[in-house]
Amino acid sequence: MKQFMDRDFLLSTETSKVLYHDYASKMPIIDYHCHINPREIAEDKTFDNITQVWLGGDHYKWRQMRSNGVDEKYITGNGTDKDKFKMWAKTLQKAIGNPLYHWSHLELQRYFDYNGILNEKTAEMVWNTCNDKLNTPSMSVRNIIRQSNVELICTTDDPIDSLEWHQKIKEDETIETKVLPAFRPDKAINIEKPDFSEYIDKLSIVSNIPITGFSSLCNALSNRLGYFDSMGCKVSDHALDFVMYQPASMEEIESIFQNRKDGVIPNEKEQLQFKTAILLFLGREYHRLGWVMQLHYGTLRNNNELMFHRLGPDTGFDCINSYSSSTQMASFLNALNVTGQLPKTIIYSLNPKDNAMIGTLLGCFQDSSAIGKIQQGSAWWFNDHKLGMVEQMSSLANLGLLSNFIGMLTDSRSFLSYTRHEYFRRILCDMIGKWVENGEYPDDIETLGSMVQDISYYNCKGYFNF
Repeated sequence: MKQFMDRDFLLSTETSKVLYHDYASKMPIIDYHCHINPREIAEDKTFDNITQVWLGGDHYKWRQMRSNGVDEKYITGNGTDKDKFKMWAKTLQKAIGNPLYHWSHLELQRYFDYNGILNEKTAEMVWNTCNDKLNTPSMSVRNIIRQSNVELICTTDDPIDSLEWHQKIKEDETIETKVLPAFRPDKAINIEKPDFSEYIDKLSIVSNIPITGFSSLCNALSNRLGYFDSMGCKVSDHALDFVMYQPASMEEIESIFQNRKDGVIPNEKEQLQFKTAILLFLGREYHRLGWVMQLHYGTLRNNNELMFHRLGPDTGFDCINSYSSSTQMASFLNALNVTGQLPKTIIYSLNPKDNAMIGTLLGCFQDSSAIGKIQQGSAWWFNDHKLGMVEQMSSLANLGLLSNFIGMLTDSRSFLSYTRHEYFRRILCDMIGKWVENGEYPDDIETLGSMVQDISYYNCKGYFNF
């Protein structure tokens, strides 16, 4: 029997051990998509206790606590931090097979030097161990990032954001890690949302461009794109129900926008026409700027209406949406490609059934302008577990070139989540190691080592031009 989460955790062959320990583990981390707050980096935030680090905003954990019958008081309510931690410990011991079990224990090992088990019996001791460590200078936000070997972080930022904290970070020579904004214009796209008109007014003020129609909306977004670009931004991000393609004339789009300004919510077809028009405009702008476009889709959000009204979005009540349209996605990419304005693009589906579809779609739009110009994003959200990562990478290997894959991201709000890169790298090395030892690829450690280093770091660095 193997020891629990030892040095060779998830590494089942001698080849995989060499690939991980001698090659992948040494690579810096580029976290090109996350949701951490740049202000907390600028101010070098510290934490009073482990609950603040682990359970504040982490809806992955909240979902499992609810599944264990924990009262909401100890999840998002007014329970004490200590009681919330104990409820998490009581839940974690049941999470066999769940990536949260591995992630939590990796974080305890790497950041708190605790190699034991967290459960209901050990909760008090682990609480004290973690809090003692958090009260040392080594566990400030910047030092967590430093000891995690993080070279670069891309946050997620709204077009109207002032980026003042990014500016402060940029000016602070004591911060070694580069922190760049990422452009997330969902609020300017979701024309059906109740706060759309209010948001457009804010965008108009920030850009200093009166938004009187669709054309001026595009001008305002272009203004903000220029500002983000001046701050080092190299990537956008879009959260979509699916990647749509419903073309319409400019006259129709202007009419849809004007009607919305007058308080008329567009019907479903009009919504898709507007979103298509603005996404096509933005895609062309990303190409002009040399940015990467990220398309996240396949989420059915806020399914529990009662809890949505109580807690708001991003609180653990989303699920996989079974609908996607390869026809519309292909048409959208083609509309940009036919004019030579398709930017580098990363496509993520929350539904693992889309792996093969995305894998085949990539090959339709690759060209010599960039190696792996169109990428399948890493196993995302409900899929970033061992099986999900293996399925995504195996599908990509079967249908494309795994060696050109740009690898892992945290997509997290926690500064302890960098161990997810370790988790990914171990799974990658084990998968490749098994293929080698099964005679499916030559035992060429120099080539293999370079391959896992590329997937872990170099491919990403070159793809984004960081």
